[in-house]
Amino acid sequence: MKKIAHLIFVLGIIIVSCKSYTPEQMINHGNENALVENDTLSISSDETDYEIIIIEPGFNGWLASTARPRGYYTQTWLEERNRLYVQAWNQRNLQPGLFDQNLYMLRIDYDVRTDYGYEVNYLLYNYFVYFQLKYKQQLTTLIPRI
Repeated sequence: MKKIAHLIFVLGIIIVSCKSYTPEQMINHGNENALVENDTLSISSDETDYEIIIIEPGFNGWLASTARPRGYYTQTWLEERNRLYVQAWNQRNLQPGLFDQNLYMLRIDYDVRTDYGYEVNYLLYNYFVYFQLKYKQQLTTLIPRI
């Protein structure tokens, strides 16, 4: 599948410790990939050739329990909000002296003239809402709606 746009959010805190751990000390409840599988959301569409990957602890659970269901917003509405949020995000990414570099690590490549489809726009919008609520950030004057 041709990947024209690849949106990656890697927002997590990596704690480095001086103590080394062996694999036997990890609590994995029989699944070594539990954290990665539960905290990574990847959506790809053969129809649009776009993919969004969100790696954020807690986002999957929040999406299932708190976010408005698919179909609640129109694609046009989601695209408009995403345009505003992406613009604000990228401005903060370019100003590491003013904004926390750990929150705005990567620039988001979102072209407003491209039809990414409903699913990509839905996930991107909900990630922005989750991000603002979790990290107490306000990207625009709009209050996150859930």
